[in-house]
Amino acid sequence: MQQRQLGQNGLTVSALGLGCMGLSFGYGPATDKAQAINLIRAAVDRGVTFFDTAEIYGPYTNEEVVGEALAPLRDKVVIATKFGFDCAQPGQVLNSRPEHIRAAIEGSLKRLKTDVIDLYYQHRVDPDVPVEDVAGTIADLIAEGKVKHFGLSEAGVETIRRAHAVCPVTALQSEYSLWWREPEQAILPLLEELNIGFVPFSPLGKGFLTGAINAQTTFDSSDFRNVVPRFSEASRQANQQLVDVVQRLAAEQGVTAAQIALGWLLAKAPWIVPIPGTTKLHRLEENLGSVNVTLSPEALARINQALASIDVVGERYPQHLQARVGK
Repeated sequence: MQQRQLGQNGLTVSALGLGCMGLSFGYGPATDKAQAINLIRAAVDRGVTFFDTAEIYGPYTNEEVVGEALAPLRDKVVIATKFGFDCAQPGQVLNSRPEHIRAAIEGSLKRLKTDVIDLYYQHRVDPDVPVEDVAGTIADLIAEGKVKHFGLSEAGVETIRRAHAVCPVTALQSEYSLWWREPEQAILPLLEELNIGFVPFSPLGKGFLTGAINAQTTFDSSDFRNVVPRFSEASRQANQQLVDVVQRLAAEQGVTAAQIALGWLLAKAPWIVPIPGTTKLHRLEENLGSVNVTLSPEALARINQALASIDVVGERYPQHLQARVGK
């Protein structure tokens, strides 16, 4: 497995990580715990060293699964988790007050069966807490040996600059894929300027870019995609043209649509590390195969040309969640 470096302080990880959220949360019923543990360990066996979770996933249960899976392999892996919600309250209430961060990390350390978090992200910017206070708290936790690296998720340009001035930001985690390219406008240039790594989540468009989802697909009642405007039946039907383009390009390259989508991200910059999630071993292996997909400048130009002619339909979040990103 190829390795990549995030940020300027030497955090080296596999070129693809594993987003673990979907094993416990967000996409229907949780995966059987033993099966989830086996999948995570299978990823390690195949060279993955970077695993992403958060206390809000469950809440708590995803960290517990990741912790149990990786405890025997702790010296081989990098664990990223997130703070920023008051998990004791319903409705995902934001809370990044310093005292809450300190309480949150103790819970995460216990569930993850470790004494240090490799990469600790603020999950969403809290408008009620200056990001300087957040960054200062993480700097203290780094000094205390409980955290190695500081990250932000879905933060905007101003917040990233302000946080980075207090405590170096190693990585930004935000959505980025063939069907959500907004980070290219201001975020990617800023990250390159400040030497901050980028960790795209939903690099396969929450499954849509694989071609496994169409307008007729039905989701479990607990699946988050039911409330996402981009996943309405009409939006899926309109957006099928993007999937058709990706599948056609994949066929020409002799790879899968997922491998095109991930290969495109990997080709963007050497400091980008996508974290596709899956519950299935064969999908894990398919995703990891993207590391060996080399897209020529001509192929990349054709992809970009095709994307330029397509207008993706539907917002990526419902309005109440969209209000929390890019701040």
